[in-house]
Amino acid sequence: MEENKQHVNEDIYSKVLRAGRRTYFFDVRSTKAGDYYLTISESKKFTNEDGTFYFKKHKIYLYKEDFENFTNILGEMTKYIIDEKGLEVISEIHDKDFVAKKGKEAESSDEDAETKEETDEKKEEKSDEVEFEDI
Repeated sequence: MEENKQHVNEDIYSKVLRAGRRTYFFDVRSTKAGDYYLTISESKKFTNEDGTFYFKKHKIYLYKEDFENFTNILGEMTKYIIDEKGLEVISEIHDKDFVAKKGKEAESSDEDAETKEETDEKKEEKSDEVEFEDI
């Protein structure tokens, strides 16, 4: 009986994807009946104010009967995002050169800088107003 318990959730095949503060684990595991399923785990590192850190983890269990639909929807959603926003990363958090790129764009056009200043002034004037973007 002990031998059976050790076989449950046994990692059969694993891959790791490190992505900044996040790490994704893809693990093929075995059910009690000896069939395989996939777990996808996300582990994200957070830092406390005192410098110590901790991880938050989330896990998805994906079974064979759902593979085709899951794959289709994942493909559709990723295609939609790329079609709408392109492959360029537009986030300071996820692109280490974001600030540098942003700086180069600002230098390239004085008109853009003036427009930005005007926009910032308008935002300051409307600071008491709440918009959906603020929520």
